[in-house]
Amino acid sequence: MFPSNPREVPVQFVDLDGEPLVADLLNPKSLKELFVSLPGWEPELRGEPPVREQPLVPSAVLVGLVMRDQPTVLLTRRAMHLSDHPGQISFPGGRVGPTDPDPVATALREAYEEVGLSPEKVRCLGCLPKYVTSTGFAITPVVGLVDPGFMARADPAEVAEIFEVPLSFLMTPAQHRRHEVEAQGRRRMFWSMHWSRGSADEAEAYFIWGATAAMLRNLYRFLVTAAR
Repeated sequence: MFPSNPREVPVQFVDLDGEPLVADLLNPKSLKELFVSLPGWEPELRGEPPVREQPLVPSAVLVGLVMRDQPTVLLTRRAMHLSDHPGQISFPGGRVGPTDPDPVATALREAYEEVGLSPEKVRCLGCLPKYVTSTGFAITPVVGLVDPGFMARADPAEVAEIFEVPLSFLMTPAQHRRHEVEAQGRRRMFWSMHWSRGSADEAEAYFIWGATAAMLRNLYRFLVTAAR
């Protein structure tokens, strides 16, 4: 079994030597230019083999970059009663629906349903490569610029909390930690970012790990590579 508390899994590596991301790139114009500049980019992390043999479930999430004076990333804490990843930090998103024409439509629909983010408040930049989870989801991360004037509204059936983390923090490689653990008969690895607003309790609350952290790591790698 995977440990019930991932915070207790030892940290094997902290990316202290990673190339810093130039802060001037974190604005709408620069971000849009970067997403059209590198069509052949390959991600660092593609995911894990699913634990069970089953067809992958097509899914999409919205990596929402809220364009405040200091840009932030829109995140949620999943409701504890959910069967998939309860209580974990995640992007708004979910399974591709039968009427969704593409992953962008899925991400926008799910963001509206989960956090009340209207599609008119999002300008999509592009998609990162799919990330496969050990639970069998093939997730397309859809990156979009979010109008900071949107009003968040959590759907209690799916979301326990909506919050934002500074983009500059998440794109700082020294905040990226790699953990390794023996679980289910194999060596497993995952990344984490540990964000705090200042108090010890909140530091415990915002442990971003697993697929969400991996997709943020891929976003960092993409932006650094595209900016070269």
